[in-house]
Amino acid sequence: MASSDRERHIVVIGGGIIGCSTAYFLTRHPSYDASRHKVTVLEASQIAGGASGKAGGLLALWAYPSSIVPLSYKLHAELAKEHGGKERWGYREVNCGQLVAEGRSMKREQPTTSAAAIEAKDSGDADVSLKKRSAEAMAVLKAAGIPEDLDWFDPEGLKSYEEMDSPGTAAQVHPYLFTTAMAQLAEEKGAKTVLGMVTGIEHSRESVTSVTYTDKQTGSSESIPATDIIIAAGPWTKRIFPHAPISALRAHSVVVRPTRPVSAYTLFTNIALPKGTSAKSKRPQVVTPEIYARPDGTVYACGEGDTTVTLPKTTEDVEVDQSRCQDIIDAINSVSDELRDGEVTIRQACYLPTVDATRGGPLIGHAGIKGLYLATGHTCWGIQNAPGTGKLMSEFVFEGKATSANIAGLDPRKFL
Repeated sequence: MASSDRERHIVVIGGGIIGCSTAYFLTRHPSYDASRHKVTVLEASQIAGGASGKAGGLLALWAYPSSIVPLSYKLHAELAKEHGGKERWGYREVNCGQLVAEGRSMKREQPTTSAAAIEAKDSGDADVSLKKRSAEAMAVLKAAGIPEDLDWFDPEGLKSYEEMDSPGTAAQVHPYLFTTAMAQLAEEKGAKTVLGMVTGIEHSRESVTSVTYTDKQTGSSESIPATDIIIAAGPWTKRIFPHAPISALRAHSVVVRPTRPVSAYTLFTNIALPKGTSAKSKRPQVVTPEIYARPDGTVYACGEGDTTVTLPKTTEDVEVDQSRCQDIIDAINSVSDELRDGEVTIRQACYLPTVDATRGGPLIGHAGIKGLYLATGHTCWGIQNAPGTGKLMSEFVFEGKATSANIAGLDPRKFL
């Protein structure tokens, strides 16, 4: 078992949600002593600058891998209760379902000036068919199995809805707020954040010794002594530790402020688009954006991933393909007036870390050199599995092994 009574210099490489959660749980471990244990988060650009600040934030008990999901989901609820997560980072339980719909053309019809239309307007009945919560509209929703409060989609286009969760098995957080809060809470207990790009990990035959990096502000080369190094650099892991079987997948997303508050749903959709709807004709006409309503009054939507642009130097250099963002906007606009007439506030892209082996991910644990650990490859479930990963990493450091969950199947040494 690892000794916890000696001085330790713990360096966490990566300021995303995995790194920040790891720093948080290191500073909350029973053996942690701020007078003898130093925790440094070494981040190349900014805290939550990558996927951790641009993800959807869905939490679900049906996520993967099953070895850590229950632990992490439980820790999310405990963290929210202890630190005011409802107010601080938007934690709440949500409905989650699969929605099938047919989208409308994005060409707006010109207002008619016929005598019948004028007469209808004068009588106050011209907009009856546009009322989403009319008796006729709700009847369409009910026939398709659509929940009554999912009224921010056009009833005529909705074909089916299938609930994916029972109460208490799905929740959400705002990723950027959650990640920055974890970093701040870790700092309150003694952790330190340093901005700089890692250039090397030094080690002897026995164990790791230090981390070298280029200071972001001064450009000078610096070194941090280390007894323990945790690589939580997401898609950038392979550049720091070339043996890691990690690849990068780019993902685009948008944030929209709808015309009115919408109900708390996270949705996996299948939308059949009319011809010519997408920004590029080569895009498929059946699209599957994920659409998440958030408690701050916005709606987040993301599209499919791509590998057309290689991983850049840092999160600050990520290239955003505006046409891919527009495809997402066109898709969600085709099924909802509330989104179509709302304000697009953010168009963004990030990279997700994927494990090259067919088994999926993540990789959590020892990396083959004493004092060196990996906590990476979480794909799209980084936010969901971050608390569990952070707690397990604190156990590796202070106890020598994971004790809160059986994660033998995630051992990096099996794939290095």
